[in-house]
Amino acid sequence: MASMSQKITTFLMFEGRAEEALTFYMSLFDDAEIVDISRYGGDGPGAEGTVERATFSLAGQRFMCIDSYVNHAFGFTPAVSLFVECDTEAELDRLYGALVEKGQELMPLGSYGFSAKFGWVNDRFGVSWQLNLQE
Repeated sequence: MASMSQKITTFLMFEGRAEEALTFYMSLFDDAEIVDISRYGGDGPGAEGTVERATFSLAGQRFMCIDSYVNHAFGFTPAVSLFVECDTEAELDRLYGALVEKGQELMPLGSYGFSAKFGWVNDRFGVSWQLNLQE
C-alpha cells in the first residue's frame, strides 16, 4: 500500500524563465499562490537570482518548477499538456488569448465534436495547454 504522504506533482523545467512563467500563470488563474521559492545565490551553480526550486499552485493544483543551469537539447512537448476544464466560454476565451500571445496555436478555438468549445496552444515558454468547455 502506498504511503499517505506520497504525492505526484507536475514539474516544469525552464532555462532562466521559471519565475517569469510562474508569475504569468498565477496572473491567469484564481486561487493561485507561490507556496515556496528559493533562488540561486552568487555561488551558483545556477545564475544568481534564477529559480533553484519553486512550488506554486493554480486553481488548487500544485506545480513545481526550476531553472536548469544545464543547457538541454530538449524542451517542452505537446505530448504532455496541461488540460484546463473551463466553466464558461468567457473564461476559455480569456485563457486562450493570454496563453497564445507570443506562443503557438496548435488547434484554434472551435467546436471539434467532443465538447462545446476547445483550443490547444503552446505558450510563450513552450508549455502546452488544452482548454476545454464541456457541452
